[in-house]
Amino acid sequence: MTRTLAEWLSYQEKVNVRSIELGLDRVRAVWQRMGALAPARRVITVGGTNGKGSTVALLEAMLMATGLRVGSFTSPHLLDYNERVRIHGIDADDASLVASFERIESARLAITNEAGTQDEIPLTYFEFGTLAALDLFARADLDVAILEVGLGGRLDAVNIIDADVAIVTTVDLDHMDWLGSDRDSIGREKAGIARPGRPLIVGEIDPPAGLLDALAVIGANVQRAAVDFSIERLDTGWRWQHRDGMAMLLPDPVLAAPVQYANAAAAIAALHALFADEASITAKDFFAAISLGLRSARVPARLQSLGGDPALVVDVGHNPQAARALAEWLDTQPPTRVHAVYGALADKDVAGVMTALGRRIDHWHLAGLDADTPRGLSAAWLVELLGKTLPQASFDAHPDVKSALAAAYASTLPGQRILAFGSFFVASAVIAEATNKPASPD
Repeated sequence: MTRTLAEWLSYQEKVNVRSIELGLDRVRAVWQRMGALAPARRVITVGGTNGKGSTVALLEAMLMATGLRVGSFTSPHLLDYNERVRIHGIDADDASLVASFERIESARLAITNEAGTQDEIPLTYFEFGTLAALDLFARADLDVAILEVGLGGRLDAVNIIDADVAIVTTVDLDHMDWLGSDRDSIGREKAGIARPGRPLIVGEIDPPAGLLDALAVIGANVQRAAVDFSIERLDTGWRWQHRDGMAMLLPDPVLAAPVQYANAAAAIAALHALFADEASITAKDFFAAISLGLRSARVPARLQSLGGDPALVVDVGHNPQAARALAEWLDTQPPTRVHAVYGALADKDVAGVMTALGRRIDHWHLAGLDADTPRGLSAAWLVELLGKTLPQASFDAHPDVKSALAAAYASTLPGQRILAFGSFFVASAVIAEATNKPASPD
């Protein structure tokens, strides 16, 4: 009997008891059984701690503006699983995903010897999704596929594909149980998406030595922000320049937050490297595509304004580096009272997030996520952590995001701001409530 998409997703959560199992052998074996077809004529892989989703959106918009046929794989999703796989700007439909999962399952359970023994290969939920994206891309006649790393880089499922150009946006402390306890260790894991002789774009100005050392061992063609390419903010727009002499005066990104200039700069550097030997695109066309992409790129829950008065802004920032970016953005806004709707997962540096925002939050509406996921922190845990981190902070506690958001609206005056952040679960619930759609993050 054919499963629905929802039934397939439920099934995938049970195939492998581990929700995360790093390593490439299993997913590569299934991919090879499926024919190991190239997902596109060229591939860009995007890794990093923060900024991956925005960078993918910028790349997608810029590439589509050149007239190329583009596919993008991202994770996690906010409202619909289909968001993870886009082909030329359109989310994959249920039927296509189901057909791909059926092909993956057939390969995963393939009979591989003369005795008729079934050699079953366990896959995680994320690995099923990665293979589905690669499978659908291979059938879509794409010019470029953009693959977002889920966790780390070296052992992440997308790394079975050799990228023509790779990006490491930022390196900071996150997923430390899997990647290491310091920036050097995490940087070494993220360097694994690079390939010898191929461009690897480093998007942050002060990357850890571990990242750069690992890239040197790999032999990647490293191009660094503030070394090989740079940006200059102007009164109107900004300037991007490469050490080879190419320079462009560009419009501001439509994506909010000062950090989006760094994401955009890395995306432009990646496309500059990708098209270095491409005679079919002129400098004029390249500039036009970059400009259009900056004006048109959209990605949900990255300082997304949901309107209203008080204004509601939602962001998926969930670690200290992301919280510092939120703080930087708040510092650029007209001063007003800020109410935070905040929930977090147990493996996150909650104290670091709270410290980064500190005085900028006038009142915390702490939302429990323990009913949404086994990894979710309860409101009681958040209260305890807030008390230790910011003893003077004003707060109230709620069992879930919906009730925290309702309390924020009830206590926030017109002209003030509600900032909902901390996890994809928070962002999903807030967007669902604002748009009257069901929330379904993993």
